[in-house]
Amino acid sequence: IGTGCLLKHQIEHVAEKSVRNSLEEGLDSRPEGNLIYSINDRPPWYLCILLGFQHYILAFGGILAIPLILAEPLCIKENNAAKSQLISTIFFVSGMCTLLQTTLGTRLPILQGGTFTFITPTLAILALPKWRCPDTGATPHPNATDSAALLVDDDEVWKVRIREIQGAILMASMLQLVLGLSGLVGLVLRFIGPLAIAPTISLIGLSLFIQAGQKSGAHWGIAALTVCLILLFSQYLSKVNLPLIAYKDKNLTFKKEKEKFMYVVFNVQALFGMCGAWLVCFLLTYFNALPSSPNEYGYMARTDINLNAVKSAAWFYVPYPGQWGSPTVSVSSVLGMMAGVLASTMESIGDYYACARLSGAPPPPTHAINRGIAVEGVGCILAALWGSGNGTTSYSQNIAALGITRVGSRLVLQTAGLLMIILGLFGKFSAVFITIPDPVIGGMFLVMFGMVAAVGISNLQYVDLNSSRNLLILGFSTFSGLVLPTWFHSNPGTINTGIKELDQLIMILFTTHMFIGGFFGFVLDNTIPGNEDLYRKMSEDFDISQEEPSGDSNIISLAVNKTVKPLSLL
Repeated sequence: IGTGCLLKHQIEHVAEKSVRNSLEEGLDSRPEGNLIYSINDRPPWYLCILLGFQHYILAFGGILAIPLILAEPLCIKENNAAKSQLISTIFFVSGMCTLLQTTLGTRLPILQGGTFTFITPTLAILALPKWRCPDTGATPHPNATDSAALLVDDDEVWKVRIREIQGAILMASMLQLVLGLSGLVGLVLRFIGPLAIAPTISLIGLSLFIQAGQKSGAHWGIAALTVCLILLFSQYLSKVNLPLIAYKDKNLTFKKEKEKFMYVVFNVQALFGMCGAWLVCFLLTYFNALPSSPNEYGYMARTDINLNAVKSAAWFYVPYPGQWGSPTVSVSSVLGMMAGVLASTMESIGDYYACARLSGAPPPPTHAINRGIAVEGVGCILAALWGSGNGTTSYSQNIAALGITRVGSRLVLQTAGLLMIILGLFGKFSAVFITIPDPVIGGMFLVMFGMVAAVGISNLQYVDLNSSRNLLILGFSTFSGLVLPTWFHSNPGTINTGIKELDQLIMILFTTHMFIGGFFGFVLDNTIPGNEDLYRKMSEDFDISQEEPSGDSNIISLAVNKTVKPLSLL
């Protein structure tokens, strides 16, 4: 095992190179370190608000997607008030966690938001027989037997389920807190290589194809339009320079973008694509071009279905700890959620080095990395207490924006955190998002989940894919991560050990796609013999000698896990 200094140097080098590649379309002609505002600078208040709101918009799609995904398994598909409250809560908590990370954590300009790594174990927990949505509105109590009385409160139908998720996230996040406070992060990650990372991350996106298909299937034409608009803004118009109002030398000037300095316009592709398709749905609804009967195909593309949610929503809604009741804890749910916690931890490490590079800060020392992971654990605990139904992690698309805007001020991200908190308090603002038609959301899911899967696959550029050993590990891990959960979902009564809690634990673990893929990838990669240089060799660009042990090179893929170019699309 190499020294800590060598390990840090390697990660920093990879993170810097990865981010530079991810921003090659906008940064290749700029000198390094050419920042308008570095990490400790304090821009004027109006610029802080403007740039902070830009970061809010960049994270908008990823944060909003989470409560929309969880609505159906939580049995709140038709409960617009509950969906509005969940949206308010997750934005509110994301703002709090952003302030914590930028003030007490790594103190880097990193935005925190909901994470997809928690969704897969959450769906596995809610797929257990006792948490499946009832047909009559009856709600199973966590300790109820088949002959016990059932609760019939409509709100309790979903609250009892989210309390179970709260308890699982609350206890599982303690692991992340311990990893950060004890400094064990580096020790754990030394044994995790690209062949374990790739199936874990890719299966997060692949496992959500059902949700994307269900939403898109409401109107494939609108879903295709959403995808086309996102591709238009993210790819075809990515190099289009627009004349705009720019702040420079305390003067407002209207200039043509000859030097490629611009506030991000087409870097909010998900928002532009979603709003464009949303507008088309509004026009089709206004001219009555869409079916008016709920039983007809295309009805879900109408924008007037959930208008009552906006009218009935309170102007102000203040999320608070325990708003859904006291969290419930079960061993099976906690152990299943730990898979999401470990994946989230792996995703965040590379972001810290990339963010430091783009914000003009020195590479974060080991204690700063540990402190950042610990604060992320605290953030997930807060998310569990407030009941967002999810945890938090760092957002790489916002880190990429630091390089494009050349503004790396910590104060800007703290302003973004305050904006998320403030906007999360407006109930009607959150309720507006409920009116987004299902096929528009489905189109966004098609791109977003596809990119999550692609980010996982991108880790394979650091291994030798001509090796039958590596191909076997990759193929078996990924395929098993698809086959086993599908079979267990189709045969729910197969596991019967006589111990109910053990049955639930086995079901949760074996229906969590990323756990299966990551577990097999981890075990096989660390047990099947093979020469490091031949089977797990990294790219020659990193100049890693054959004498350097496998433990150090394994962790390098983590640095690019969330900073590669495709993820900025989200």
